[in-house]
Amino acid sequence: MRIVLKIGTSSLTDDKGVLIPSVIASVTDQIADVRASGHEVLLVTSGAVASGVAGLGMAERPTDTLSLQALSAVGQPQLMAAYNGELMRHGLVGAQVLLVPNDFVDRNQYLHAKNTLMRLIELGCVPIINENDAIANDEIRYGDNDHLAALLSHLVSADLLLLLTDTDGLYTADPNADASATLVAHVAADDPLMSVDASGSGTNRGSGGMASKLAAARIASWSGVTAVIAAAQRDNVVRDVVAGATLGTRFAPHDRSLSARKLWIAFAADVVGTVTVDAGAAEALRSAGRSLLPAGVVNVAGSFAAGEVVNVSLSDGRIIGRGLASVDAADARSMQGKRSSDIEGQRSTVVIHRDDLVVF
Repeated sequence: MRIVLKIGTSSLTDDKGVLIPSVIASVTDQIADVRASGHEVLLVTSGAVASGVAGLGMAERPTDTLSLQALSAVGQPQLMAAYNGELMRHGLVGAQVLLVPNDFVDRNQYLHAKNTLMRLIELGCVPIINENDAIANDEIRYGDNDHLAALLSHLVSADLLLLLTDTDGLYTADPNADASATLVAHVAADDPLMSVDASGSGTNRGSGGMASKLAAARIASWSGVTAVIAAAQRDNVVRDVVAGATLGTRFAPHDRSLSARKLWIAFAADVVGTVTVDAGAAEALRSAGRSLLPAGVVNVAGSFAAGEVVNVSLSDGRIIGRGLASVDAADARSMQGKRSSDIEGQRSTVVIHRDDLVVF
């Protein structure tokens, strides 16, 4: 079995952002155990920024992008040193891999990243993966390591994505605010994975939260990968999940598989606008797999540039798809409702090309 294991900042660090050695030791012990059983493990770890905050003795985590990137550069070597120190006890070697979103969007970069990771596994290394926060710009990035881990599970054709967090799994409501909240043990492939209240997040030390884990689980499901959300502090959690134990929340894999590019568009990119379509256009998108043409557009909301991600919705607000706009918002508005033959002077008469569109 090939496993992508992700652990977040809130599970790795204390309230001051200092790495907790016992957690690092526990994670590496369990990685060593499951590897000894014949499984392959890729670790996606947060904690670089928090390590940088603690390493520089800051009283609190800053919020501006430049400072966060600088702190990531300070903290990433400390994070790797902590993991490699523990892995050495088991005769294992960690290999740092820093990824950027373009590694999943560009086909050549995608294949290069996959080949590098596969070679590291062949060499017996434990790939330790993080976003390249020090150079990532704020306009195109994963947003958090849950999304990165989910896209990675697609890239390496993983069998299991295990998201370790500071709660026991997905609840019907925020358990910190609602005493009646109950744990959801299983989510079927055809269930609406975002239908529950997942707005609560455990701490302010990380960038994710339960909502991002739900999105990651959906990415994994649509990649044909089983996903599990479970508590990092639970004894032997990695061993038990790999062994098939019933704990946390398990998301069944979907029988529909999307390319990495379309997974990025559908679930991991920021949405900056909405294009509303009529019933005829919606049917053409759903049944015929066509591009979205101006004639079917009834409204354009938001301010977006060509190449940015927009929702496609019906007039009642239901979202039926998501895609990369072929034109900017102003051009989309000027073209809406018109036949392509009646449009002059536009570089593109397609609002969203079918290759850049995911229909839900």
